[in-house]
Amino acid sequence: MQRAQRNSLRLLQWMMAASLALPIALFAVAAAISYTSTKDTADREIERTVDVAHEHALKVFETIDRSLAELNEVVRGLPDDVIRAREPTLHRRLKRLSDSLPQLKSAWIFDANGKALVNSLVSPPPDLSFADRDYFYAHVDQSIGTFIGTALTPRPPYQGARFFGVSRRRESDDGRFIGVIQASVLPEYFESFYARIGSDPGSFLAMGRTDGAMLTHFPRLDHELRLDPTGPVGQKIAAQPQHGLITVAWPSDGIERRIAYRRVAEYPIYVSAGLETSAIRARWLATIGQHLVFGIPATALLFLLLALALRRTQHLQAEAAKRREAEEALKHSQRLEALGQLTGGVAHDFNNLLTVIRASVDLLNRPQLTEERRQRYITAIADSVARAAKLTSQLLAFARRQTLKPEVFDVGARVQSLHDMLATLLGPAIEIVMQPPAEPCLVNADASQFETALINMATNARDAMQGQGRIVFKVEATTAVPDTLASTGPGMAGHGFVRVTVSDTGVGIPAARLGRIFEPFFTTKQVGHGTGLGLSQVFGFARQSGGEVTVTSEVGRGSTFSLYLPRVPPDLLPQRQAPNTAPAVAGSGMSVLVVEDNIELANFAADGLTELGYSITLIDNATDALAELVVDADRFDVVFSDVVMPGMTGLDLAQAIRDRSIGVPVVLTTGYSQALSQEGVAGFDLVQKPYSIEELSRVLHRAARIRRVRDGAAE
Repeated sequence: MQRAQRNSLRLLQWMMAASLALPIALFAVAAAISYTSTKDTADREIERTVDVAHEHALKVFETIDRSLAELNEVVRGLPDDVIRAREPTLHRRLKRLSDSLPQLKSAWIFDANGKALVNSLVSPPPDLSFADRDYFYAHVDQSIGTFIGTALTPRPPYQGARFFGVSRRRESDDGRFIGVIQASVLPEYFESFYARIGSDPGSFLAMGRTDGAMLTHFPRLDHELRLDPTGPVGQKIAAQPQHGLITVAWPSDGIERRIAYRRVAEYPIYVSAGLETSAIRARWLATIGQHLVFGIPATALLFLLLALALRRTQHLQAEAAKRREAEEALKHSQRLEALGQLTGGVAHDFNNLLTVIRASVDLLNRPQLTEERRQRYITAIADSVARAAKLTSQLLAFARRQTLKPEVFDVGARVQSLHDMLATLLGPAIEIVMQPPAEPCLVNADASQFETALINMATNARDAMQGQGRIVFKVEATTAVPDTLASTGPGMAGHGFVRVTVSDTGVGIPAARLGRIFEPFFTTKQVGHGTGLGLSQVFGFARQSGGEVTVTSEVGRGSTFSLYLPRVPPDLLPQRQAPNTAPAVAGSGMSVLVVEDNIELANFAADGLTELGYSITLIDNATDALAELVVDADRFDVVFSDVVMPGMTGLDLAQAIRDRSIGVPVVLTTGYSQALSQEGVAGFDLVQKPYSIEELSRVLHRAARIRRVRDGAAE
């Protein structure tokens, strides 16, 4: 039962641990899966965004490229003087072009010296040279097609936003350089577009040249930025020049981002789009937070319910433990009451036995005693000792506290064996009649509790007769059972019940009190003459054994108590060995270490064993005996020790010998030991006091012989 309770508590504790560990493990797995999914989703969004930015940039540059090509066709073959002459008309055309394209700030036509022939801003243009601008000098030496320059600031007197130039070379019919056609493109146009498509937190977009010079940037920068070709971004682009996806700390602000890039067709331009990794993690945390909103309360509720279940179970088990302790205390009180009933008679019997022993000793001391009389006195002493030992063992069985295990025994034989004790208990004025069964009546029950129940019923009958009358003890097999047992069937495996009846010739019990007769502490006796625990013990024993107890009574004509116990088949009775009456075994020089604090008893054992040829060493305490063994254990063939001694007990000595691996067998002896009654003899041989020299010699010889066989020196 206690093991099952411990297992149930352990199961609840494991369930509580699992209620936390399992959700945490599942949450960790779900979090990992969610993070991967969030990252993949972010990558797809980034790639879609860079695709949009790429398509936008491609259309812008293609539009500008077509416009420049058209302007080039308009002025192809015209000398600079003719262009200057037509400047007002061309100015209006360039202005219409720049006004129609929001990405353009202005459009220009330059001569071979870098001076503006016409532009869309003012007419006529100031006499300034722009030969130092990259969009101009890039075309002087060779034809490179469409050129895209770096971001520039307008030169006075021109004002406004920064721009970068997109230009094409003007050539004569023979291929000579005669000037440049250029469009000033606004980075703000791209930044405004990027702000519309990059509205999510942590969004990033940029456009730059293949040499690393950044043309536009979102979020907007307040300074110029040129990427290092040998840096992480440059190396990645070099490895995958068309498109790619990287995670990098962006050089402008050091913020880690997930960035996709893509080259804009044949133009030396890259567009890129990305998200801050912190924004990606924020998305993931938001998703996980939604799980936690439901998961934490559910997990906490489950854990709380299990904690309440554990606490409730612990409380119930504590209550059950208290109830078991109370029941055990009640049983012990019931046994003590039965023991108290025996005290007076036991003292009387012990005095009788001591009188026989004392008289026999006195007679043995007389001179000229015949052998026949001497043997008779010795036999009387031995019989008295045997009766005293039997009586002592029965008293110890009644008094001990521990719950005994059920055993199979013959009820008729057990009742008959209690005749002498019952005679002592009931007194000489009460006639005892035993009616044994005609066949063995076996039950599986606690034998000690059964004897206590029988004594309690006998004591109750004695008190009802005021110490004078007749009590009949009857044992029989029966199939007729009380109504309370009728629903349980015919008994164990269909073998019926054993009924033990105790009938007296006392005053009887009034009908009004029969219903309470088995209640604890209920008694009809005067104060100080009974506790009311005796019959409650009988009731509890019967119910715990699967049986019942009933009572019938008539005032003035006595009472009959009937105890029903389930009967078991005869083949379950353990086979008992015949008593060992073998003679004493000679010592043949066997060395025995005798440890006994009672000097008279020690001398008795030493004298008897010495006469049988044993070599005896006497020590009166366990501590000195252990020291002797540590010094020279090979001197001794066996240790014979009393259990109950001051300081170190005999059981402690035996355990110490075993723990130190001292190879000397130990035989223990005791009349009664609380430690042995609770813990057993721990595998050591035990000789029960009082013992005979013959019995002791056989046990010592067997223990020493086992040692010799183990050591390879068999006799």
